[in-house]
Amino acid sequence: MSESTDLQFGLHAVLSVLESDPKRVRDIIILKDRKDQRIQKVIDAARQNAIKIRFQPRADFERLLKNIDIPDARHQGVIAQCTALEILDEGDLETLLHGLQEPALLVVLDGVTDPHNLGAVLRTADAAGAHAVIAPKDKSATLNATAIKVACGAAEKVPFIQVTNLARTLNELKERQIWVIGTSDDAENTIYDVDLKGPVALVLGAEGPGMRQLTRKTCDELVRIPMRGAVESLNVSVASAVCVYEAM
Repeated sequence: MSESTDLQFGLHAVLSVLESDPKRVRDIIILKDRKDQRIQKVIDAARQNAIKIRFQPRADFERLLKNIDIPDARHQGVIAQCTALEILDEGDLETLLHGLQEPALLVVLDGVTDPHNLGAVLRTADAAGAHAVIAPKDKSATLNATAIKVACGAAEKVPFIQVTNLARTLNELKERQIWVIGTSDDAENTIYDVDLKGPVALVLGAEGPGMRQLTRKTCDELVRIPMRGAVESLNVSVASAVCVYEAM
């Protein structure tokens, strides 16, 4: 696990980590003039877990928020400094698959660089009971503060696995009899035409460019989500929800 620090900001994100994994929380920083019932929940949860609380003026908040990669970060008067979440690799994927007692349900992201989308996909994966979210190490979103905040606690629950060579990983999944299904707007069959009852890995690309060509060729089958309106495609986080719930 990395020894770096994650900053989690906002009431929901901070409460989520206090409830799901309080041992990660090093300390809680609260805006000095913030006093209400919602912030009191954070204070109570921190004190129950013997976590240090610091009340600081707004200027100190701004210095911490400079490390967060979005300019409009809504801290809502509370920040948690946490040990960084563990990002898993190929060896961890092997261990995870070996220990499954049910058919694998995996979500694979190819070329998804927006941390908002990664966070939303993790949230959907957790809700639908997916076993992991997989992405390549290069040119992909990772678990930064934005992704963790959007995930609303799912980043602590769903294994996020980054692999060096995505095509190789997909071939290894196929060797394990996991059906690799990619999504593409020009596929002949829809997501509702294929059998998703067994072990499956659902592969989604970024909105617009979609999957890379090698990833596309590696899939066992390509499917599309039916579109009847004027828009040509769905955001990847929405598309993942459609696909993973159909599989579930």
